[in-house]
Amino acid sequence: MMKKRLLPLAAAVIALSAMMVQPAFATEAAGEAASGLTGNIGVIGVGLVFGLGTLGPGIGLGMLIKGAIESMARQPEAAGQVRTTMFIGIAVVEALALLGFVLAFIINA
Repeated sequence: MMKKRLLPLAAAVIALSAMMVQPAFATEAAGEAASGLTGNIGVIGVGLVFGLGTLGPGIGLGMLIKGAIESMARQPEAAGQVRTTMFIGIAVVEALALLGFVLAFIINA
């Protein structure tokens, strides 16, 4: 039931963010400067890119750590291996958040 509600909400958020970011990439003829409105929408787009770019990794980190703690509680003798694998997974997930941060700077430039 929750998945049925989440899909339309995610689609609406993605569509709305695409509409807000699009004017940031619009170029004006003859090299004229962009208006203040376009700059403001670009800032909103950057905020959405960074916010949504960290939303997924945040959820992923929570799920990863939850699974690692459950594994260590169920099988304490494998805690060392689980911890090592967990830290590798955390590094990969954090790389995605950093990519969102870099993308926000690229859009803002």
